Amino acid sequence: MEQDGTPMSMQKEPLFRLEGSTRQTVLTLLKTNGQMNAGELAKHLQITEMAVRRHLSTLERDGLIAPTIVRQAMGRPTHMFRLTEQAELLFPKNYHVLALDFLEELEDDPETAVIVDRLFEGRKRKLIERYAYRMDGKSLEEKVTELASIQNEGGYMVSLENDENGLVMHEYNCPIAQVANRYQQACQCELSLFRQLLGTDVERTECLAKGGGKCSYRIAGL
Repeated sequence: MEQDGTPMSMQKEPLFRLEGSTRQTVLTLLKTNGQMNAGELAKHLQITEMAVRRHLSTLERDGLIAPTIVRQAMGRPTHMFRLTEQAELLFPKNYHVLALDFLEELEDDPETAVIVDRLFEGRKRKLIERYAYRMDGKSLEEKVTELASIQNEGGYMVSLENDENGLVMHEYNCPIAQVANRYQQACQCELSLFRQLLGTDVERTECLAKGGGKCSYRIAGL
């Protein structure tokens, strides 16, 4: 099959349109080609190599690409660039679909349905083991601040608010929303996790999975 007189097997252009900013296009080219040098990128982008290097410098500063030196049989070594693990997070991921498929498979079988609850409880135990040491020796107020940091590291977009009834922690994003919307065990385990890490009573007053605009937790003792 031919297109515009050029055999399909001979075409060099990718079968998708590279959209967005030049830096986004650089990331897409590195994603599809594995690694490239500045000269190769300049040819694809049809800009000067100096301009490419400015974009590469910014992307490297932001931790999205990393250079490697490749020695050649003849001539000087060349600097190749590849994506970092951080950059991989910029590309679409469907982990929630995989997780939901597994959970639904277990739930649909009467013999394995009980395992769903055990999985969420097991995840809670792992999180407690992972973060309990960060609460050691801290006052309740310090524990709340530390918990907010932990949740922010996980992408929950946390803020703390003092109102007339005490301290409230708000989460404006839920990184596991697709799972939590289907399985309330996720929300229940989070509430239990907070209570155990803080060592005090915590009340959920609003929940994203139940149609709220955020998840809010009122913390007793403050």
